[in-house]
Amino acid sequence: MAGRIEDYALIGDLQTAALVGKDGSIDWLCLPRFDSAACFAALLGDADNGRWRIAPVGADVCSARSYRGDTLVLDTVWETPTGSVRVTDLMPQRDRAPDVIRVVEGLSGSVDMRSELSLRFDYGSVVPWVRRVDGHRVAIAGPDSVWLRSVPAMPMYGKDMRTYADFTVAAGEKTAFVLTWHPSHEKRPRRVDPYQALETSLQDWNEWSAQCRYDGPWRSAVLRSLITLKALTYAPSGGIAAAATTSLPEEIGGVRNWDYRYCWLRDAALTLNSLVAGGYLQEANAWREWLLRAVAGDPADLQIMYGIEGERRLTEYEVPWLPGYEGSAPVRVGNGAAGQLQLDVYGEVLDSLYLSREAGLPAETHAWNLQRALMDFLESNWREPDEGLWEVRGPRRHFVHSKVMAWVAADRAVRTVEADPKLRGEPDLWRSMRAQVHAEVCEKGYDAERNTFTQSYGSRELDAATLLIPQVGFLPPGDKRVIGTVAAVREELDHGGFCRRYSPEAGGVDGLPGSEGAFLACSFWLTDALHATGQKDEAAALFERLLAVRNDVGLLAEEWDPVAGRQLGNFPQAFSHVGLVNSALTLSGDPTARC
Repeated sequence: MAGRIEDYALIGDLQTAALVGKDGSIDWLCLPRFDSAACFAALLGDADNGRWRIAPVGADVCSARSYRGDTLVLDTVWETPTGSVRVTDLMPQRDRAPDVIRVVEGLSGSVDMRSELSLRFDYGSVVPWVRRVDGHRVAIAGPDSVWLRSVPAMPMYGKDMRTYADFTVAAGEKTAFVLTWHPSHEKRPRRVDPYQALETSLQDWNEWSAQCRYDGPWRSAVLRSLITLKALTYAPSGGIAAAATTSLPEEIGGVRNWDYRYCWLRDAALTLNSLVAGGYLQEANAWREWLLRAVAGDPADLQIMYGIEGERRLTEYEVPWLPGYEGSAPVRVGNGAAGQLQLDVYGEVLDSLYLSREAGLPAETHAWNLQRALMDFLESNWREPDEGLWEVRGPRRHFVHSKVMAWVAADRAVRTVEADPKLRGEPDLWRSMRAQVHAEVCEKGYDAERNTFTQSYGSRELDAATLLIPQVGFLPPGDKRVIGTVAAVREELDHGGFCRRYSPEAGGVDGLPGSEGAFLACSFWLTDALHATGQKDEAAALFERLLAVRNDVGLLAEEWDPVAGRQLGNFPQAFSHVGLVNSALTLSGDPTARC
């Protein structure tokens, strides 16, 4: 059985990522891209669905682990009765072929070690043919080929459809394993020197991390979140994945299991804003170029998400041979929400492009042309109901957050033209739209009796997304309606001291059975809202509680179950880490805190 979600750490090469458990097992890895089929899928099944474990013989979980400084290089240490050993895991930024490198180093005494490799292509369903070639073990099945070697070379043997290596490492000794994937019809890829790759990876990540301009009291947590967001970027295209996994459940044993290995415009835009706030304009420029390519065409055909290279078809299907994480089925690949109408996305995209321009990203004519086209569509369609931020699979509604973000789109378009009058546009039309949206939301989305904005027009349900109203500038923090909304959300959506996004049990708004945990991004929004409305002590206390639910290497999933005391949902989740960065900036008094 896979470990708890928080038992995993992330390694990656900016094109894909792997999850490494406290027991030294890589239980999730998709090659060659984030959204490729997994060759290690034990995370959603068991060892027979693919994994690669290196650990002392007879040992269980490690004694300690950490990232090496401000990098994505993971060190895992076991203390055993005969000695201590460290396994260093990394995926160097690739030249062409992806590599997983695992360096075993004796620290004291001597330790008997075992490497157990179980490759299962196509999400744990295909057992490859394994043979020996020039000191390598080569596994081939259909389009996939994986080469395994050790440095120095050591004997390996096959048993029960697995490849093993048994060895002893003494203090000061090192052994490295290199696993390399490539298309099976191509020649063997160039061999990488594992020790040089380790040094280069450390240098690359340290140089990147040194650019972070945040120097507040939570620098370590912020920088780890920024590193995680960077790790979820797909370097060749600039796309940003929402998470590294699919189908980690929002409720253990439930059906709320989704594939998050794609680029949501909303999540990517918010991630971009966090990176810009941290000082990383290069990533912002790369994402802007990805956006312009992905959404090219009729704005009416805008999708809420795309593949990491801009693919539009993300057909959702189930993988019946995987039982799911702790029996949480079905396991899904693809995402049917790609075809939904979510009007808030237009606001998030225009806001992100506006903030990028404000941060100093060079203006591009084609980027402004895109924004004008999006405004043309939104001006004609903002009155329509949609599926909203939370991708409900029930009937469309007039979600308040969607309307607020339509206001944001118009507001940012107006501001952009006011700042640069030479730009072509229709500012008078956009000002009129901005005023109409504002008036309608205040009339139809506000419950005067309870002094709170609601989830949708005519509904009594609440939505944590309304906490963003002061953050985006729709109303000032001191407005009585904002103060009332913050108080109502805090009380009615409370879940063990954290915040749910809405009440899934009430009204069947999302069209799904079951429940879910506290939504971490929403809990960070509550932190920001409390701070904005003058409740600074309460905001700081909530932020510290949120920091405490990170795992031992600083990572967050989508949700937190305060009853069971464990993380839930896909992992690591960009949305959660964006919230952490934004709240840290807000509480630090950073003027750039608008992620």
